[in-house]
Amino acid sequence: MSSPPRDEIVARLRPTVAQTVAEVGFDLEELDVQQSGRRRQLKVVIDADDGVDLDGIADVSRALSEVLDEYDHVLVGSYTLEVTSPGVDRPLTKRRHWRRARNRLARILLTDGGEFLGRVGRAEESGVWVLADGRVRRLIYGDIERAVVEVEFQQPPAEELVKLDRAADVAADGDGNDTEESR
Repeated sequence: MSSPPRDEIVARLRPTVAQTVAEVGFDLEELDVQQSGRRRQLKVVIDADDGVDLDGIADVSRALSEVLDEYDHVLVGSYTLEVTSPGVDRPLTKRRHWRRARNRLARILLTDGGEFLGRVGRAEESGVWVLADGRVRRLIYGDIERAVVEVEFQQPPAEELVKLDRAADVAADGDGNDTEESR
């Protein structure tokens, strides 16, 4: 029996893998299938608001192993299942990524070419609050080309966190005088 192309395998497995991962309490961030010699390698990247620990990875691995047994006709042969969490260098591309990065530093590249390091605040439906160079600004997701969390080895300054929270609260109340919104 010939093996279907990689993209077709991913497309056929994604709904089932996503549902299984969600039933265990996680979000599916990525599903990838690679050929490794005679075996396939299924890489499943999961995340959650509270992060991912080894017990969570084990739970997802067990659940997926049971479900994937029903997909031998898609996988055609043996495979290795790898369940992991996203690395710290994962780009912030979805609202939930921004929400999970709250209070962390991020390197942000804007679509207009601007670039800066800012502390992530509250993520909203259409944008995110960021503190950079002492100013709080609201960035629209569509204005962000790329953003990646920067590794910090100390707690964020308390005054920065307070300033971010206050600016977002003031804006939510309708008076955004101390903030700047990207356009």
